[in-house]
Amino acid sequence: MMSDFDPAMIALAGDIDFDPDALREKYRVERAKRLRKDGEAQYIDVTAEFSNYVEDPYVDPGFTRAQLTDEVEVIVVGGGFSGLLMGARLRQAGFDRIRMIDKAGDFGGTWYWNRYPGACCDIESYVYLPLLEETGFVPRHKYSYAPEILEYCQTLARHFDLYRDTCFQTKVIGAEWDERSARWTVRTDRGDAMRTQFLVLTSSPFDRPKLPGIPGVNDFKSYTFHTSRWDYGYTGGSPQGNLTGLADKRVGIIGTGATGIQCIPHIGASAKETYVFQRTPSSVDVRNNRPTDVDWFRSLEPGWQQERMNNFVSLVQGGEEEADLVADGWTDIFREITGPAAKRRAASLGRPLTPEEKGQLMELADFKKMNQNRARIAAIVNDPATAEELKPWYRLFCKRPCFNDEYLQTFNRPGVTLVDTDGRGIERLTEHGLVVAGREYEVDCLIFATGFEVGSGYGLRAGTNLFGRDGRQLSEHWAHELHTFHGLQMHGFPNCFVLGFTQTAFTFLVPHSLNEQAKHAAYIMQETRDRGADIVEATREAEDGWVAEMKSKAHLGRAFYESCTPGYYNSEGRPDDPFGFLAGAYGGGSIRFLKMLEDWRASGAMTGVELRTIGA
Repeated sequence: MMSDFDPAMIALAGDIDFDPDALREKYRVERAKRLRKDGEAQYIDVTAEFSNYVEDPYVDPGFTRAQLTDEVEVIVVGGGFSGLLMGARLRQAGFDRIRMIDKAGDFGGTWYWNRYPGACCDIESYVYLPLLEETGFVPRHKYSYAPEILEYCQTLARHFDLYRDTCFQTKVIGAEWDERSARWTVRTDRGDAMRTQFLVLTSSPFDRPKLPGIPGVNDFKSYTFHTSRWDYGYTGGSPQGNLTGLADKRVGIIGTGATGIQCIPHIGASAKETYVFQRTPSSVDVRNNRPTDVDWFRSLEPGWQQERMNNFVSLVQGGEEEADLVADGWTDIFREITGPAAKRRAASLGRPLTPEEKGQLMELADFKKMNQNRARIAAIVNDPATAEELKPWYRLFCKRPCFNDEYLQTFNRPGVTLVDTDGRGIERLTEHGLVVAGREYEVDCLIFATGFEVGSGYGLRAGTNLFGRDGRQLSEHWAHELHTFHGLQMHGFPNCFVLGFTQTAFTFLVPHSLNEQAKHAAYIMQETRDRGADIVEATREAEDGWVAEMKSKAHLGRAFYESCTPGYYNSEGRPDDPFGFLAGAYGGGSIRFLKMLEDWRASGAMTGVELRTIGA
């Protein structure tokens, strides 16, 4: 049988002690096990008996305040990093009356909700935490723990004076545009009817829990909660662990993604018995966290963070960089493809590598990296059968890579059991247990580490009814697919901006992308004001052109995600889902996308948007 791989590329890759065609077939078989006809529909809404999963356990009940009917310059919906960055850039642009609105009790977004034990950022803090140079904040570790990230969110808010005019414990339920006054009226569940010239929606998909629609889920009577609403009243302990309340409990946890990887070691160390229910194992590499060298940090030259962020994003997007400034598990694989090693390979051929050759070398390097991760599992986990079930069989970036130094070791504890479902998931729930392969596992407590609604429609995630010019509703505008200009503005919705994953460029370093979007939106609002206009709106032609550009580049990552094991990156195996997590990702990549925004601002022509004054 002829190999699909070029022998010359196999030779260039070096140290290939495996059959790449057989490995690719193994990945295909494992993917096929996990494909489901219902796709994203396998998850259920957090309503009715699960409604407490979206409530805020971190605030005192009974909060009230007077209704607001005042006017501000800008309303920013959302208090996570996207909202904070938008607020910061608006402050720098000279806007004074900025109202931040969030349903939570403070700033933090994802990091406000995620307080489960062991919660930690898996990307280096020196690139993940934005605006470090502006605030002077020194992260305590290379990878920051959740309490510190929440603390930093509040530091950002104080530094840019964003607590002023802010409304917490407030949910925006609707907004209507009035063309005659060039104002949005924003309505909330507190009875507010605030007015603003500019409206920015930054609601993240990473704050609304999702639940698997397991048969019998409504029959389950034992205690249960979601990791994003961790119940320390039940478990005892703190984000640092020591969950003393679980000492006499049988605990089941569903989900072995990034959240499960971090909290399972603490559950396993505390509970009488722990059952980890797994559909698809994660790739778990070494984290090797360590305290920050403060002298090194203080010695960095001005502009270091932007340079470091750009370097990281470039490497994980396949860009060519002379140096790897972060040098961790995220960038490791790309050093083989775009770094000095790649240049040596090309030199040995006497010509540049073709895109097809680069693709094969990337896949071979990916195989090598994943083989290393699988070998690490075999070396750490004592029981061979458990070790085999923990091995991931897919390309590294098909699912979010994980980095942890305690997770695999947890399965050597006598009270910890991995319940692998061979890709099929849990069969059903009973009154006090979970059934897998016909066997019931009774538990006193069931924890859902099942993530967030990243694949649901925008309206459900944002929870906002937006009515633009002539009463057109955003849900109608996006009924069949997303329509934006540069992912930030919509024709028919003047003075309105959306930050996040709506036809922008995806990168694993999310705050970097959000920061660049915030810069762009703030520039447009500042130019509208400085040019004496009241209204700015994307033209229909500009929106149509951007939608066409998105479609023309959509195929660039499609083949990769079609071959991936199902997960939220590829909408549970359906990468063509028009509302999937990556449906709004620009196929040309973040480097090209951000350069387009930079060039657009540099031209000063405001091409694609219309500026007008009231009554004109």
